[in-house]
Amino acid sequence: MQNNFYFVGNFSNIYKKPSKKSEVTSQIIYGEKFKILSKNKSWIKIKTLFDNYEGFIKNPKYIMKFKPLYKVSVLKAKIFNKPGIASNSWLPLASKLCVLAHHQNYIKIEKNKWIKKKDIKKLNHKDFNFVRIFKKFLNVKYAWGGKTFKGIDCSALLQIFFMYNNSFYPRDTKDQIKHAKIKSKKIKFQKGDIIFWKGHVAVCLNSRQLIHAYGPEKKVTIMPIIETINRIQRTANLDVKKVSRIEY
Repeated sequence: MQNNFYFVGNFSNIYKKPSKKSEVTSQIIYGEKFKILSKNKSWIKIKTLFDNYEGFIKNPKYIMKFKPLYKVSVLKAKIFNKPGIASNSWLPLASKLCVLAHHQNYIKIEKNKWIKKKDIKKLNHKDFNFVRIFKKFLNVKYAWGGKTFKGIDCSALLQIFFMYNNSFYPRDTKDQIKHAKIKSKKIKFQKGDIIFWKGHVAVCLNSRQLIHAYGPEKKVTIMPIIETINRIQRTANLDVKKVSRIEY
């Protein structure tokens, strides 16, 4: 089948099976590139090319020709039907955008779809201030398989930093653990440390605090590092599995 399609819905769930009753394993966002593996009535099985993630999406919106020049740099960018006339739709952080026209402080990405220039950066722009990017998601609800302002899980919170910076990073914690380099065995944490448990991940903002999308709190939250480690060990019987680092 033809490869190299681009998703142009705002974002969509990726399901484990071709059913909305199936588990949501991830999401695909605007401008993301994918292959079609198979078709099944109103469902298609895809592989996202950023992280080779497979799953099913329903009633997809996609095109073949797409040359992105910009990306969304805020947690959610309002879509306008015309400059100054807002819709009820938003695009998530890291969405990639083609530009069809410019008008004052707006760019046109599709017919009747405009985005404010203040909400975008050039595609090759990089922001290695991971604290700033992670904090965009503070208090966003925890959602298994999510990776947008509507809901996000722990591994997606880490992955989105790399995705925004055009750098590969696996989607699931188990694969992130394999991918990450071991920092050390020391239990003395510092800014940029990535703490992995089996099935969970968090990132240290400094030597005392970490940020993570935490199921028991139902949101992205900042917590004390040692208190969190003790809590996860006590409630889930999970010890720290690996410590890596974000290079910044």
